[in-house]
Amino acid sequence: MERLVGQDPNLWVADSVSTLDDLSRTGPGAYDIVVVDLPAQLATTSLELVSRTAAVGRPLVCASWEQPPTLLSTIRAGARGCITRQSEQTAVRAALRTVAEGGFSLCPRLVDRFQAELSRQVEEDPSGLAPREIETLRWIALGYTHAQVARRMGLSQATVHTYAKRLRAKLNVNNKADLTRMAIELGHLPEKSSPAA
Repeated sequence: MERLVGQDPNLWVADSVSTLDDLSRTGPGAYDIVVVDLPAQLATTSLELVSRTAAVGRPLVCASWEQPPTLLSTIRAGARGCITRQSEQTAVRAALRTVAEGGFSLCPRLVDRFQAELSRQVEEDPSGLAPREIETLRWIALGYTHAQVARRMGLSQATVHTYAKRLRAKLNVNNKADLTRMAIELGHLPEKSSPAA
């Protein structure tokens, strides 16, 4: 990746680190673009990494995409571009330039997968929850505040409050602990998921 960046006179490598915490300049917008190579681990951990990266620069996410997270959830977490580990160099260069300039880029290898995700029939949830309500329920059950959920989902905090209120009404619960229990019971959250730090 550093070699590809070096071939473009308008781009340069500011830092090359193994973890996000190792970035030398970590203020908001410190980087025009941050290339994130997603490790093969829990989708929620990967999405948290993308979301945290979006706070310091525009994330260009590289992954195999054979396992979670999905492209849609990665984009919702803040990704400004998605490439594969098998992307052609020309596609990677184009993605780097587009994301660095503030645009959005999707590797041509991922177009069919992305279209399939967009057109996939939403499975009927037995509890009657809408897809965005399920997503909100997962984040809340993982221990995130409404403000953190709003940032991750690209929503206003007021919208997340509304979703949480609807969730409590639909699931007939009164608090966050009960929402978490229901998320587990309904299969929307694995019992071994780690809460937010």
